[in-house]
Amino acid sequence: MARMRLDKLLAHAGCGTRSEIKRAVRLGRVEVNGLAVRDPGMAVDPEADRVFWDGEPVRYREYVYFMLNKPPGVISATEDPRERTVIDLLKPEDRVRDPFPVGRLDKDTEGLLLITNDGRLAHELLSPRKHVDKVYEAVVAGAVDDADVRAFASGVTLDDGYRTMPADLVVRDVRDGEDGPLSDVTVTLREGKFHQVKRMFEAVGKRVVRLRRVAMGPLRLDPSLPPGDYRELTEEEMRALDAAVSGAGPARESNAGRGEKR
Repeated sequence: MARMRLDKLLAHAGCGTRSEIKRAVRLGRVEVNGLAVRDPGMAVDPEADRVFWDGEPVRYREYVYFMLNKPPGVISATEDPRERTVIDLLKPEDRVRDPFPVGRLDKDTEGLLLITNDGRLAHELLSPRKHVDKVYEAVVAGAVDDADVRAFASGVTLDDGYRTMPADLVVRDVRDGEDGPLSDVTVTLREGKFHQVKRMFEAVGKRVVRLRRVAMGPLRLDPSLPPGDYRELTEEEMRALDAAVSGAGPARESNAGRGEKR
């Protein structure tokens, strides 16, 4: 592995923000190969050099993998001059590793969002060739019926003329709402077009009033994770993701790998 700056290695290991790390190094709290160092910019080899922070060994990991329960009102982007982004929900020490959301959820859509800095895995998960399932729970204005289920199973034509791949539609409940019937449904897609779930229901004359993604491939939203919170993926979840996109390479290590909330 190529040599890198000491402060970058420590940041990628989750030791703190760059400013906190530089201050700690200058205070002599960091050792490299048994010697206290004072230069945060010194070059180190992540594989060969032994780095210690306050006497504890630092384990460098190149990639991070977070499961976020995205709340409504936040956009799926790394930065925006006006809107709050999903990256703004991360702690400073987790943002320094330049993570990004894998795919997008609309501003008002909630639920599962994978955030990582592993471009290769992201590409494999989003590749149309892989047909990775994306599962959504929706509340729909109108009574969703068997005709809608059959339409989704055949693929529907969207407003721009695109005909979707077949999708699974399951009606869990139809209930009375203030302005008419409301349907609780589950939709499974194998592609990811812009506003696809909403546009598919519009194509059959209905309107989505709430949308939440609950799964992406084998990765399922942790029910104990409140909206706006996130945690690192477990090693079991990482193995399942790698298996789902076989060809993305061997299982990678997350920074903690224990499913801890951040």
